[in-house]
Amino acid sequence: MNLHEYQAKALLSRYGVPSPKGMLAESAAEAAAATGALGGSSWAVKAQIHAGLRADAGGIQLVASPDAAVKTAEGLLGRRLVTPQTGAKGKLVRAVYVEEAVGTTQELYLAVLVDRGTGGVALIAAREGGNDIESRMAAAPEKLLRLPVDLEAGLDEQAAAELAGKLGLEGGLADQAVAVMQAICKAFGELDASLIEINPLAVTSDGALTALDVKMVLDDNALYRHQDLAALRDVEELNPTELEAERFALNFVQLDGDIGVMVNGAGLALATVDLLKQRGGEPADFMDIRPEASRAQVAEGFGLLLRNPNVKAILVNIYGGGILRCDTVAEGIAAACKAEGLRVPLIVRAAGTNGELARKILMSQGVPVTFAGSIGEAASLVVAAAGKEAA
Repeated sequence: MNLHEYQAKALLSRYGVPSPKGMLAESAAEAAAATGALGGSSWAVKAQIHAGLRADAGGIQLVASPDAAVKTAEGLLGRRLVTPQTGAKGKLVRAVYVEEAVGTTQELYLAVLVDRGTGGVALIAAREGGNDIESRMAAAPEKLLRLPVDLEAGLDEQAAAELAGKLGLEGGLADQAVAVMQAICKAFGELDASLIEINPLAVTSDGALTALDVKMVLDDNALYRHQDLAALRDVEELNPTELEAERFALNFVQLDGDIGVMVNGAGLALATVDLLKQRGGEPADFMDIRPEASRAQVAEGFGLLLRNPNVKAILVNIYGGGILRCDTVAEGIAAACKAEGLRVPLIVRAAGTNGELARKILMSQGVPVTFAGSIGEAASLVVAAAGKEAA
């Protein structure tokens, strides 16, 4: 679950991580009132959307008067902000965060995240924070510093101090950095996060550290332990189709392609999506049917594919085993086709438990389907059915 910047900062403040004073505003009048309440002579007006690289798109602007805050807020609120992370449609700005502006002398990068390479947790840091950190670090990976973290034991203070030194921090600033590192590692474990990123962690003109921007992602599967955090979810930021899929316990991510995909098992789903790309196809979604899925849940999931106007062909890649059997999936597909109508070619590869029965069910229900004997054959067939030339 993604959080807005203002939410992430509020959570980290509980752990002692400093950030500039700010107030949320949902109207231009509230933005002007925020400047008065915060005091000072200049402020940052920041669009609150679930996407980064806002500054380049005009989503973060400095203002030096209440009138300028009003004008900036009016220009952002109700606008669809397009950044490299939003896609062409952008995201609608429903609120802005008005924050006191601070002078800085240095911008650092600091994050704690799940290290996919080691299967553990790592603290990541760099001397050069700020906008477009991903591309800059990709071009110079040696500048990215990495420190393994044992969440149960906590971040080792000596190791954190050495990391602060590598960031060029000394004395009181180094001590502050160690405290921030320990705080975000503690927050990461206690909040069941998968990412906490401070970018930039700025050195202010008066010699203090402050988090100018924070990104936080929480593990959806752990929200049952955090009802207070679950309440922070902004459903307006979610894709309506993905939200609908979540209601039926489907792991679903909408993509920009034209081949609908239904698979059981996240690993098999990823492999299927990769294979389609290799064969020249463009998946319209990632859909993982959970092992305990019912016929009704499968029908709802398949219905999402049928209702996507961009889909030109559908691939169902099912390996029956354990709890979920191929015939359950076939019954769900047949039910969805009866309710929605099948307007595009359907390719099905059903292997494992009751694979043959699944094929009989689809044929007996009059579902027009082409069966494939292997994943490779299925991918080639669906790419061709979508009107593309298979590689």
